[in-house]
Amino acid sequence: MAELIVFDCDGVLVDSEMIASRELAAYLAEQGVDLAPEEARQRFTGCSLATVHEKIQTENGVILPATFEEDLRRRDRAAFDRELKAIPGIHALLEQLPLAKCVASSGSPEKINHSLKLTGLDGFFGQNLFSARMVTHGKPAPDLFLFAAHRMGVAPKDSLVIEDSPVGIEAARAAGMTAVGFIGGSHCGKNYGQRLEAAGARTICATMEDVAAFLSL
Repeated sequence: MAELIVFDCDGVLVDSEMIASRELAAYLAEQGVDLAPEEARQRFTGCSLATVHEKIQTENGVILPATFEEDLRRRDRAAFDRELKAIPGIHALLEQLPLAKCVASSGSPEKINHSLKLTGLDGFFGQNLFSARMVTHGKPAPDLFLFAAHRMGVAPKDSLVIEDSPVGIEAARAAGMTAVGFIGGSHCGKNYGQRLEAAGARTICATMEDVAAFLSL
């Protein structure tokens, strides 16, 4: 049994990836980048906006506005205010979880806080919210998960990560943590679990009830 459960936010606590990929694709279209929401999800789920910015410029050969991250955060926030919902079953899981828990997300601290407050999840984690902004390298580097475990006072080997993205699974494994792949978000289509298994997930859970069963709750 792990001593610490580390939750990713987008796609694990809140069902946000379909919204975010749609807003990203719409914004990029305005900048002359033809990218479908499905491709945006495949390429960038789990990545920080700084990483998305870099990849678009290097891989698509398009210079984006200096305000890219600010612009997209504003668009995401407005869309989240209208549409964001918690992942089904997450409230019940958190209520019965007896272990230490925290959030480690590629999103900014402001985005994490906003998403949790919108969905009524903020009271479960207190100040134990960790963002990729707090470390040098985002996922798939292990920095964020190692930082979170250190701040929580738990060894990486005694930590378990619940992630919905291949880069998140890779980061958890690189940190020496057990990785659980979660495919309950609306963005997870056919064969998505196989991608998480290939990245190193120890098991795949389709619902929060599956997560509870894996944790023997």
